[in-house]
Amino acid sequence: LIKLKKQDIRQLIIDLRQNPGGYLDAATSIADELLDDEKLIVYTQGVHSKRTDYKAKHSGLFEKGRLAILVDESSASASEILAGAIQDWDRGIIVGRRTYGKGLVQEQYGMDDGSALRLTIARYYTPSGRCIQRSFAKGKEAYQEDYLKRFENGELTGNDSVKVDDTEKYYTANKRIVHGGGGIKPDIYVPYDTARLSSGILSILYSDTMKAVMYDYYLAHARMLKSYKKIKDFDRAFHPEEELLPTYLRTIAANKRKVIEKLLSKPANKTYLLLQMKAQLARFLFRDNGYYAISAQDDQMVQQAIHTLYDKEYLHVIGR
Repeated sequence: LIKLKKQDIRQLIIDLRQNPGGYLDAATSIADELLDDEKLIVYTQGVHSKRTDYKAKHSGLFEKGRLAILVDESSASASEILAGAIQDWDRGIIVGRRTYGKGLVQEQYGMDDGSALRLTIARYYTPSGRCIQRSFAKGKEAYQEDYLKRFENGELTGNDSVKVDDTEKYYTANKRIVHGGGGIKPDIYVPYDTARLSSGILSILYSDTMKAVMYDYYLAHARMLKSYKKIKDFDRAFHPEEELLPTYLRTIAANKRKVIEKLLSKPANKTYLLLQMKAQLARFLFRDNGYYAISAQDDQMVQQAIHTLYDKEYLHVIGR
């Protein structure tokens, strides 16, 4: 944030997709950089545990400016604390799909034999009073199968009207209605990109052959590639379909090559593969900045967030 502030940042996207969470103090510290002082971030409460509030304590680095939080079905725990606080205070927009729904507080007790017991003592609640934790009322097995259920009812791939278990209404700072029931439901829904579900394409991308081709190509063309001083120059001038993809195909046995070529005959598959190859090469040149700058071009959730941040729809979504 300090580096970005020096570049006069006006808008910010925080990507919490596939983020299983972490320590509570990390989540509250990040939220503190985004929320005004003394605003409630999260509170914990249990049957035998009194309520404990966690609030913003100091002036943050990005309390003004437009903000988008990206979440999906694997965003859990501390990720949900941050997303819930931002949504309840109408500080920014939540983009993506309903989060996992894990909000239990555990306390560790040391045993005489050196082992330890972790006991669940409370739950996390967002500022509006929503419980982050999904219910165990139907049993542990039903809780664990929720992910599969979301696939079956289409919640992940296009059906954004699936009702959550908790129908009680909660209200954000600007009186927008939100619901509990476990997890954080986004303000703007973006379905799973089914093109990325192709096991064939993923097998190609993460194969040892692809890794070897990418690395060998980089070593053989290092001088040329390093002539690109900026990511945008590399993005504009380098075309992986001209040499990189043919190089990969030549390394594949003839019988397997026919299968891959048939897979790539589908435009969506080929476009995705080429962009990912280009992004991987950009990582060699510009580290993670290069990879994400390229791969985000075909990331539906990132593009939706960018579109909304620049549009008047942003203020409508957060109730201003």
